Amino acid sequence: MEKPTSRWRHRLPRTPGRWAAVVAALAVLAGAGTWTAVADDTAPSVERHDRMMKMNGVSVDTSYFTSGGSQRRPAVLIGHGFGGSKDDVRAQAEKLAADGYAVMTWSARGFGKTTGEITLNAPDGEVKDVSGLIDWLADRPEVELDAKGDPRVGVTGASYGGAVSLLAAGHDERVDAVAPVISYWDLADALFPDGVFKKLWAGIFVTSGGGCEKFQKQLCEMYERVAVSGKPDAAARALLAERSPAAVADKIDVPALILQGQSDSLFPLGQADAMAKAVKANGAPVSVDWISGGHDGGDDEGDRVEARVGAWFDRYLKEDEGVDTGPGFRVTRTGGVDSTDGQALKRGASSATYPGLTSGGRKITLTGGGQQPATGGGQGSAKAGEGSGGQDAAPGGTTQTFRNPAGANPPSISALPGVGGGLSQLSSLGVGFSLDFPGQYARFESAPLDSAVHVTGSPTVRVNVKADQGDAVLFGKVYDVSPDGAQQVLPNQLVAPYRITADEQGKPVELTLPAVDHEVEAGHRLRLVLSATDLGYASPAEPATYTVSLDGPLTVPTAPGVKTAAAALPWWTWGLPAAAVVIAAALLLTARRRTATPAPDPALAGVPLQITDLSKKYAKSADRYAVRDLGFRVEKGQVLGLLGPNGAGKTTTLRMLMGLITPDAGEIRVFGHAIRPGAPVLSRVGSFVEGAGFLPHLSGRSNLELYWQATGRPAEDAHIDEALEIAGLGDALARAVRTYSQGMRQRLAIAQAMLGMPDLLILDEPTNGLDPPQIREMRDVMIRYAAGGRTVIVSSHLLSEVEQSCTHLVVMDRGRLVQAGPVAEITGSGDMLLVTTAGEVAEPLVDKVAALPGIGSAARLDDGHGLLVRLDGATAAQLVADLVRLDVPVTGVGPHRRLEEAFLTLISQGTA
Repeated sequence: MEKPTSRWRHRLPRTPGRWAAVVAALAVLAGAGTWTAVADDTAPSVERHDRMMKMNGVSVDTSYFTSGGSQRRPAVLIGHGFGGSKDDVRAQAEKLAADGYAVMTWSARGFGKTTGEITLNAPDGEVKDVSGLIDWLADRPEVELDAKGDPRVGVTGASYGGAVSLLAAGHDERVDAVAPVISYWDLADALFPDGVFKKLWAGIFVTSGGGCEKFQKQLCEMYERVAVSGKPDAAARALLAERSPAAVADKIDVPALILQGQSDSLFPLGQADAMAKAVKANGAPVSVDWISGGHDGGDDEGDRVEARVGAWFDRYLKEDEGVDTGPGFRVTRTGGVDSTDGQALKRGASSATYPGLTSGGRKITLTGGGQQPATGGGQGSAKAGEGSGGQDAAPGGTTQTFRNPAGANPPSISALPGVGGGLSQLSSLGVGFSLDFPGQYARFESAPLDSAVHVTGSPTVRVNVKADQGDAVLFGKVYDVSPDGAQQVLPNQLVAPYRITADEQGKPVELTLPAVDHEVEAGHRLRLVLSATDLGYASPAEPATYTVSLDGPLTVPTAPGVKTAAAALPWWTWGLPAAAVVIAAALLLTARRRTATPAPDPALAGVPLQITDLSKKYAKSADRYAVRDLGFRVEKGQVLGLLGPNGAGKTTTLRMLMGLITPDAGEIRVFGHAIRPGAPVLSRVGSFVEGAGFLPHLSGRSNLELYWQATGRPAEDAHIDEALEIAGLGDALARAVRTYSQGMRQRLAIAQAMLGMPDLLILDEPTNGLDPPQIREMRDVMIRYAAGGRTVIVSSHLLSEVEQSCTHLVVMDRGRLVQAGPVAEITGSGDMLLVTTAGEVAEPLVDKVAALPGIGSAARLDDGHGLLVRLDGATAAQLVADLVRLDVPVTGVGPHRRLEEAFLTLISQGTA
């Protein structure tokens, strides 16, 4: 059964049937996977199921998130960006699951643990895999169905993941809504705009994918062919076009929320414009949102974007007509700086419908502005009419002649692909960077504007172009020039390329300039520059002479229907009086409590942590406890593992320990001082709880130095070198953080927690997202840190790692302490014996022990100085006698069982 074309309007009856539950149950039993709870102890539990799925000849690494019982709910698929993995979207998945969706994430082909070659979202590759995931969702008993085998499902994702959401909607009629973020519509047009090779971004694309060899062979051959020639051919364009959403434009007829970045030289706003027009033409609802950031960096507005995606799915998947999905068009505008924190001020502007890129065109006359010297940092000194370019009168305006240099070097600089976001964000504040070389460009300029102009869309201009040989390759950009001509700003550092063939030369052609949202103040001028080169693109290597003349004015879109939201009152106009009232009340209510704060206990001055009768109830609950009557003690030099099933109270305990929440009863003392929010003794505590945010363009060392400066403490107290030595980052410290692997980022985050060399270090799931070698490195970091007499508390789900790295354990279940003590004590029972030896045990000797009567198995310890022997009928005394007879240098024999076995036994015996 197929859905109607406009399936967002007309729903078919929901007839899931019993078979769905049966098939789903069988699928779970048949497949290998692990369930993990990911919510904190005070929120509804979100369960995560990790599973490798075999489909279409590859193994796809997936995670499935649910919460709230077995009731039917819509599903959401979240794709990740190019070069990433499913781990990048885990936080968003957890939020959507907590909001009542069944959420699936996956690593695309060639990324994360998923096998296969990168095919760039080929219909028979990554797109077909998404259909396989939808098949799986259709068999889940908790997923809402529109028909048999047809789940109610939306797809979202950023960049690469956003494109696959659109492709899935075009290839699979079961998709009900999409929300692509900073994505592409036509990959051929994105990487080969107007037939010009976007070489730097293409190179970054291939490198971030792991190198050419990771790609499908025909893609690798295509890239290398174009990179060598510097010019895309028809076959290259066709190869990318067939893997683009534009190839199925007439089939994407589901509600689409399109969020595109203004700071984006890879997938500029024109890509979103093409998406919006195509989906709207198919009769589906469309909303367009221009966010502040993009592939070139800047503010990605993550929380706002995720909230809007959630509302979109609430409306079109949950069919909640009361949800506000936002305006038909919204753009984030930046202007000015907040004097309180130095951050750029942002406001939204919106209109009921999307205006496109050419609404409200204002015509502005340009005249020949000559050329200016090479400029940088937005500075330029040449006046209109000055410069080295040849000029003479022409019917369409001033004619200018300039050169394409041999080898296209040196190139003009507009954007710095992938790293220029900071620069593009500054353009809205009147600061920018550009570099144009004399003799390599034409310049045309307006008179000073008599009133401000807000550009929203793509300016256009008609020109005549001639080349003395071959095609003319030009790069167009429009600058905002200050009244004195001393400063020029290139909005969002964007430039548009043009290839003007011999057939097009000598007659008017219309050039579409980059789409931007930018305010040009009264008294400023607009400057059109057409350059022969640009750093991000491939220009002809042969020298050539270009002649350009204008054939009309510059048409600037103003989108008059887009209105900026009123600026909010400065927070202090209402915040200070309100704060005064709140502070006064708080002082009255807490004065007595503050005077009752326990004095330091001298007897515990050398004890890193002692918890006594600690209790914390769930919010709004009189009798449900997250933690109840918890007590344990941690000594110097220990690496303590905090273990427990989901909901055991671990996260709540750690939050109370760090002073983030207040216990209902009991106390926590760190080096004898009672913990309260903001307690001075917390300066002796370092923590790594939810990961650290780093500035990607700065080096690891620079990030740590900035972090320490923000604490206001003396630089000499940071002990950065000591922390870095323990973290073991080596030469990577000098590299930009954006080049770091996940394991390196984790170690840098641990180093940040170790700044100041705190006496107590708290690590919550420090091995999340790491592969086995990285996990082993993280284990060594913890052990080295504690070896200096400090204390480490680590919460982890990896029992094997806890067993190898921790000296002591605290096991919790349902808020209570189950057992605490040395690892060896907790694991010490069962039919597995640990044999320690004075020297290393040779493999032939291990085989002899394993062959003894009554012995089930024997294995060497990791360091070779001992054995793990499983008894199968023999007694410990018999084993010792046989070991002596075999000349094994035995120093001790004792019971041993794996921590997993001990943990499960303890939890099964735990009290409610």
